[in-house]
Amino acid sequence: MDNVLLVSKSEKSTDSLSGLLREISSPTIDIVRSGSEARRILLEKEYDFVFINTPLTDEFGDGLSIYVSENTHASVVLLVKAEIEEQAEAKTEDYGVFVLSKPLSKHLMFKSIKLLEATKRRLEGVRKENIKLQKKIEDIRTINRAKYVLMEYLSMSEPQSHRYLERQAMDQRITKVEVAKRILSTYEN
Repeated sequence: MDNVLLVSKSEKSTDSLSGLLREISSPTIDIVRSGSEARRILLEKEYDFVFINTPLTDEFGDGLSIYVSENTHASVVLLVKAEIEEQAEAKTEDYGVFVLSKPLSKHLMFKSIKLLEATKRRLEGVRKENIKLQKKIEDIRTINRAKYVLMEYLSMSEPQSHRYLERQAMDQRITKVEVAKRILSTYEN
């Protein structure tokens, strides 16, 4: 947990929460008082965690938690009074918002952060794998487009165009994607 955004209207709660966070870890903590301030700062900076201590000065905070969840990669913790914890969970659970009831114990906060950090690491692994797969799909599309160009302009069959790409890649010691891009730049322009 490196970068934390703490959204809370109460200075006493802010001091208490930031002290608790510093005991658990040593993050950089930015503090804002309202949902609108939080939205502004989230446009400029990435955070690992966003803690929202409800209610805020300009809104309750559940809408902000959903906004953060949909528009950032940050883990979101919504702190609410125990009486409305179930309502807040029902409203935000589909967005992956973690709801905790106040007052917080140090032990519960520590366990919650450890769970969120583990979840964040797993999601980051999935996100990286997704990026690799998207790149691979884009490479396949590029190669297929180059094959079609060879079939159209040089009257090659699909197996011939495939062999041509492979042969060029081996002869020039470059990837098939690079050969495909060169073919596309030659024939599509």
